[in-house]
Amino acid sequence: MNIIKYPSEEAVNNAILADEPLLALISFDGSNAIISQLDEAVEHHILLMKVGYNDTDIDKFFRIVFDRSGADWTFVCPPDYKGIQLKDKRIEAFYKDGFAIISNFLHSIGYLVGIDIPKRYRRHLDVLNKETY
Repeated sequence: MNIIKYPSEEAVNNAILADEPLLALISFDGSNAIISQLDEAVEHHILLMKVGYNDTDIDKFFRIVFDRSGADWTFVCPPDYKGIQLKDKRIEAFYKDGFAIISNFLHSIGYLVGIDIPKRYRRHLDVLNKETY
């Protein structure tokens, strides 16, 4: 996995040592990631632009905010994810892929923490939960 540390490797490594909150974007295929301190980047789309991407590329990445206490996943499944037409199947694939790829990323930088989907993003999961009843 290629990991871009913004604004620098040293700054991000120091933030990791100090257990500062971090932002990360991980490409859907798991091959690339971008990481920065929360105070440096502020928002995921701003971080993308700071490293040379277009802010419209946001829908090509899993997005998390994390520290040693855990990772919060900004769970927003793009409507064209993997070309899957059925919404429930698309969200199911996004959920499964995201947990695997985000876990791999976190492990690769030395974080063995839980991944949580904050309540404000769980509305997407309602589609899956309704299917089970």
